[in-house]
Order: sequence, then structure tokens, then C-alpha cells
Amino acid sequence: MKQPSPRGELSALVLSVLAGSRESGQDALARLDLLAVEAVSRTPDILLDDDLQLTLFCLYELHYSGIDEAGDDWEWDPDLLRVRHRIEAAFEQRVRDETVVGPPPEPTSAAVCAELFRMTGEDGGPSMSRFVAKSATNDQLRELLVHRSISQLREADPHTFAIPRLSGRSKAALVEIQADEYGKGLLPRMHSVLFARTMRGVGLDDTYGAYLDAVPAITLAVNNLMSLFGLHRRLRGAIVGHLAAYEMTSSQPNRLYSRGFGRLGYGSEVTEYFDEHVEADAVHEQIAGRDMAGGLVESDPRLLGDVLFGAAAGLAIDTLMTVHIMDAWESNRSSLRTAEVAV
Repeated sequence: MKQPSPRGELSALVLSVLAGSRESGQDALARLDLLAVEAVSRTPDILLDDDLQLTLFCLYELHYSGIDEAGDDWEWDPDLLRVRHRIEAAFEQRVRDETVVGPPPEPTSAAVCAELFRMTGEDGGPSMSRFVAKSATNDQLRELLVHRSISQLREADPHTFAIPRLSGRSKAALVEIQADEYGKGLLPRMHSVLFARTMRGVGLDDTYGAYLDAVPAITLAVNNLMSLFGLHRRLRGAIVGHLAAYEMTSSQPNRLYSRGFGRLGYGSEVTEYFDEHVEADAVHEQIAGRDMAGGLVESDPRLLGDVLFGAAAGLAIDTLMTVHIMDAWESNRSSLRTAEVAV
């Protein structure tokens, strides 16, 4: 990924450090830790803090495709990990404060699946998919793709981190879901490749991270949440719950997204990504609920609370992003930081 533009003193220093060597950046690393402590202590809301969310996103990116000019040795640098931990701790606590989880069900596969369907069915946020199907303009459709490009161009990767942390029935179910996300071994069928094709079809740049500068902090927070869950073994239940909720709320919205793009004259080269998810996720939701999430809880009932938290947290933070986008559109404003990329 190309280096993004800084959004404050902390992200500017992180990007500067990553572009250099450890030997030449000792003083900067020490200063970075102090800046992180200060930034976390003074932020009004870390979910909406551009500087902190971009910093966290860049530190997580070291575990994915990396950042231009950043050496591979930075991935496990203890000083950077210390900074990441300071931000993560505040981020996780803020997410927990935002998340409401109801009374837990019995730790059985059927009960867990039923509870996840209840949670996803009670989502009270605004319906962006219905708006897209009926009313969204071409510019708004392009904005939607820009927001989603941050995650969709690496669609399955955060959840894949959980595979070696599971076993038995839940692991087999996760592998089955992820195999579909990666096109069952066929490059043209990978969902990230299909999404890139959608972007090209509406005239957008399909390079991973091309629009990182354009999206607001809450969009980065949605993505950082997946990395937080996926990169920590102690949160393996949360990443499973997150994926289950994602699969259970995907099929119908993608049908409406496809309808919205078709309404404005786009053909299968644009809608295929959404159409693929209508069919695939209708199957995935059962596998995710019963076998992956339910199977995990049956094998280790101690993870029940984490599974429910991961699902509820994903729904809650995604709703905040949806509210941000819909508020902007209803006020005839761009939902992006740099609106010119989507016009």
C-alpha cells in the first residue's frame, strides 16, 4: 500500500519512522510513545479521531501487505508494538462501551445460532442498502465503493487470521467460508478481485489503499475492529462472532446494492460482486451461525460471551459508519473527507 497522508502529529511521526531505519529513528521511537499516550488521553472519541485511527490502521497494515518504504522488520518491532497496544487498549474499551450484548443463550449450537439471528435481525440503524436500491445518485454509489474498498480489496484476510486459532467443527466451517471468499482457488472468482472489477466499472482506481486518504475515521475504525479481533488470540471468539454477524447481514443488502447499480444502468461487470454475495452468503449464514460460531461455543463454552460481543461490536461500529454516510447524503453532502475522488 502506498503511504497515506498524515492526519495529525502522531500519524505523521509513525509514517516518518516507517520510512526510515530503526537505527536512525531511535529518538523518534521514544517520542512516538509519548505522543501516543498524549493522543489517547486527550481524544474526545477515539472512534472519530482521524490521527489515532490512521495510526492504528498503518500499524496493522504491517501485518498485511505492508506500506511502501516501510521495511519488513518493522512488523514485530517492540517499540511500535508498544505504541499499537496503547491505542488498541483505548480503542477496545471504547468499542466495549458502545456495544450492548443481551442475556446469553445456552451454550449450544442451535441456541447460539438463534441468538445471532435475533441480534442481526434487530439492527435498528438506517438502511443504506434500501436507499441505494431506490434513491442513491451515481456519485453516492461511487462513494459507497470508496468506503468499502478499504476492506473489500482484502475482503477475507482479517478473519483468516482466526483459522490456526480454532479447531474441529468451527475451524472446518471457517475454512469453508473463507475458501469461497478466495474464489475456491480461482483468481477471477476471488471476491476481492470481483470488487476490484466493480470499482473499475464505475471509473474508480482499484489499487488497494488508493482512497485511504478519502475515508473518515469511522470507516477506518470499522476496518481496525476486524484487525483487532483477528490479530489477538484472546479475541478469537470475537472475530468468529464478527464474521457470523457479517455473513448473516450480507445477502439481502447485497441484493439491494445490485439493484441500485442496475437502476443506474450498470451491467454485470459492476453488479457481479454483489450478486455473488446474494447466493454465497445465504449459505454462509447457516454455516457461520451453527457450525462456526455455535461449534466454537459448544467446544469451549467460555467463549460464548466473546462470540456475542464480536457480533454486537461489529454491528454497532458498522451502524456508526452507516449513520455518518446517510447523514451526509441526506444533507446533500459528501460522506468522504476528499469528495472529489467520487465525482
